[in-house]
Amino acid sequence: MHHLNYHHLYYFYLVAREGSIAKAAKLLHVTPQTVSGQLSTFESQLGYSLFDRINKRLYLNAKGKVTYQYASEIFHKGNQLAEILNNSDEVNTKEFVIGITNGIPKVLFYDFVHDTMRKFANVRFVIREDSFDGLLKELAINAVDFIVADRGIAPGTQVNANSYFLGESSLSFFAKQPLSANQRFPDCLNHMPLLMQGNTSGIRHALSSWLATEQLYPKIVAEFDDSALLKLFGSENFGVFCAPSAIAEHVEKQYDVHCIGKSEALSERYYAITGKSRAEYTLSEHIIGSAKEIFSN
Repeated sequence: MHHLNYHHLYYFYLVAREGSIAKAAKLLHVTPQTVSGQLSTFESQLGYSLFDRINKRLYLNAKGKVTYQYASEIFHKGNQLAEILNNSDEVNTKEFVIGITNGIPKVLFYDFVHDTMRKFANVRFVIREDSFDGLLKELAINAVDFIVADRGIAPGTQVNANSYFLGESSLSFFAKQPLSANQRFPDCLNHMPLLMQGNTSGIRHALSSWLATEQLYPKIVAEFDDSALLKLFGSENFGVFCAPSAIAEHVEKQYDVHCIGKSEALSERYYAITGKSRAEYTLSEHIIGSAKEIFSN
């Protein structure tokens, strides 16, 4: 296949999105036979099937899932272009997509980016939350411009990107009730219910190692990939949890909990990851500068 037929790609995209040929045909105001024919032609041109056909139902196969991912991005961008061209006030508006990993505290992310968002009012900011690996894949295909994460790019990673260390914060521990007079941190963590970060969090391994080194054996009640969800359960007295000391005051106020101790031996590090292209350099540089200033203060 020398070039991609976007008319056929659109038919495939609608079938995949809607889950059936009949639903796609209804949206396109054509017969199901027409859609089926266009889909068959597209697969023939590609040289492979995009769906597994099981009991008269269509299921995206591995190649189909990749094709759908790219098609979604293509037609999303096309819709945005149509909006901009139809609105003369937005012709000069550009989009800047920021990815945030699940474990990054939302209030800290806000502190990193809000000044940039106010300064560059002509830019439409799109914020996406995903796993670290998921965001790197998006960065690789230019679907994301900038990532805020709790880890940098590992040496040898086959991604054309730059990592910037923003700063780090020690970790504090929080509970619904303050410690009693005879309780001491960190010994009090022994046998206490503990809410842990999930395996996708950069701090998970360090926290587990620290507990083992200190010979502390809390009862792990639950694990969370989402940091806000972890704090919510902590606020409802499901267990002790840890969060960056840099946002301790916010956590106590927002979730009505008490800081019961802090460990300088534990810290969470924060990174910005950008593509090699300098097209969005000014925006990236401004966010990085704001974040570094927060930690320097």
